[in-house]
Amino acid sequence: MNRRDQREQAFILIFERTINNDTIAQIVENAGESRDLVLSAFAEKVATGVQDNEAVIDEKIEQNIHGWKMSRLSRVSLALLRLAIYEMMYEYVCTCSNDMMNHYNKVGVHKWSDLIV
Repeated sequence: MNRRDQREQAFILIFERTINNDTIAQIVENAGESRDLVLSAFAEKVATGVQDNEAVIDEKIEQNIHGWKMSRLSRVSLALLRLAIYEMMYEYVCTCSNDMMNHYNKVGVHKWSDLIV
């Protein structure tokens, strides 16, 4: 599984957490019980990192989404931004933003560039 696929797995975990507020560990456990799940260690590590640092990450998002409010962001947008910012802040990876823009264009409602200045 390549890194892009692993990021997509992490995105799915982060997105699901925006819906039901379960911990990443609970989401992984429930998914494993209901279907065969082969989750990469990277995806679980990143999703857990986002969960553990959510307050700091959300503060960064709020500081930089000019013309938007956190409550108005779609859950897809919020999950993608959390993932990208986590990787930039804690994994020191910048290639994630390209993967996130490609994924956002696949699932998003409006242009990624509308969210970042």
